Amino acid sequence: MPFRLASLLAVFALAAVCQHLTAGDAPLTIAVIPKGTTHEFWKSIHAGAVKASRELPGVRIIWKGPIKEDDRTAQIDVVQTFVGQGVNGLVLAPLDRKALARPVEQAVKAGLPVVVIDSGLDSEAPVSVVATDNFAGGRLGGERLAKILGGTGKILLLRYQAGSASTELREAGFLEAIKAFPGLTLVSSDQYAGATRETALNASQNLLNKYGSELAGVFTPNESSTAGMAKALKDLKLNGKLKHVGFDASPVLVEGLKAGDINGLVVQDPFQMGYLGVTTLVKHLRGQPIAKKTDTPVQLVTPENLNEPAIQQLLNPPLKEFLGE
Repeated sequence: MPFRLASLLAVFALAAVCQHLTAGDAPLTIAVIPKGTTHEFWKSIHAGAVKASRELPGVRIIWKGPIKEDDRTAQIDVVQTFVGQGVNGLVLAPLDRKALARPVEQAVKAGLPVVVIDSGLDSEAPVSVVATDNFAGGRLGGERLAKILGGTGKILLLRYQAGSASTELREAGFLEAIKAFPGLTLVSSDQYAGATRETALNASQNLLNKYGSELAGVFTPNESSTAGMAKALKDLKLNGKLKHVGFDASPVLVEGLKAGDINGLVVQDPFQMGYLGVTTLVKHLRGQPIAKKTDTPVQLVTPENLNEPAIQQLLNPPLKEFLGE
């Protein structure tokens, strides 16, 4: 075989191998950045991301985020740190829809595609969004509270924190739902729980001390605000008397549901969200088509449907299998 022909064939063979690696099993490192790392919700996200990495050839994930969900600076630092560190893309749950927009846009300009999960971002830079219809989830919570109150009574909304797109939509959905019930009176909707159960407990105690004797029900829009409110209700011996509908699930909240202290939980599927966040980004990196937005559905969990197999599966993601816990 002439030398030139052999060289050309070698070049074509190498090109074919490179094309296969680019489109198929090229090694990829994905950084998965949650809002925080302590709540059960984020552990489920992590487990789902690990599952995806185990199923996809050549994919490795790095899990890193702020400890608390109010540390915007720490999350921005994490995003910026990954730029230039050899990762191929980011899966990000933005703490703040505005504050994280510019860091994400800078990452994308540097060649790191971003898939946003859980909470929206004020930017068109992400290649895809994988999230719950949070407005619909909040509306579901409002309808549940209205139903168990018979459409009458004084109620309050304890918000989560300003700038969190997911919870702001849940709060808006809740407020929209209760408009259909003129017998419900909203006595407070401008107080914030903050990022931890401790700050949520303090905010809940203040509200219950002010309005508790006249209240019929409350709504809380995430795991930590729901846990803080549930503990405040129990401490003040209002649990079971004052109706409480919350958002998200954890072992503590499910126990509260079983005990009758919580009357409904709007539950997402964070395990699936983490899984889809990683698989969506890998598809994009490997040249496969992806949806611009993927909706992960919500489910209303009540004492009546708590023991259904599908609900139990949702409430008990395989953390031990994928995280060793």
